[in-house]
Amino acid sequence: QVRLVESGGGLVQPGGSLRLSCAASGGFFSIDSVGWYRQVPGKERELVASSSSPADTYYANSVKGRFTISRDNAKNTGYLQMNSLKLEDTAIYYCNFKGRNSRGYLELWGQGTLVTVSS
Repeated sequence: QVRLVESGGGLVQPGGSLRLSCAASGGFFSIDSVGWYRQVPGKERELVASSSSPADTYYANSVKGRFTISRDNAKNTGYLQMNSLKLEDTAIYYCNFKGRNSRGYLELWGQGTLVTVSS
């Protein structure tokens, strides 16, 4: 059974950087698109960045110019590079893969990783 495993969250000071990783494991999976969402307690989950190809990439206005989404298809892994982090970036970050395996279309979610920006 294919699942996503996230890593890379942690505590960072304002202005610092983190790179989140999200790896698909447990079987064959071909990624069509990668998305990163975040959620703060009491608020709805929001889309931070998504990409189905290098030419088709979306960033929320709040992270444009600071975050970069990428992926390594050979490793079935997606990344979110976060630079110039701000206090308001504190949240649980979730990765989302859309793609397919031998059974057809799949949408998968990571378990979430906590990013805390604090001085």
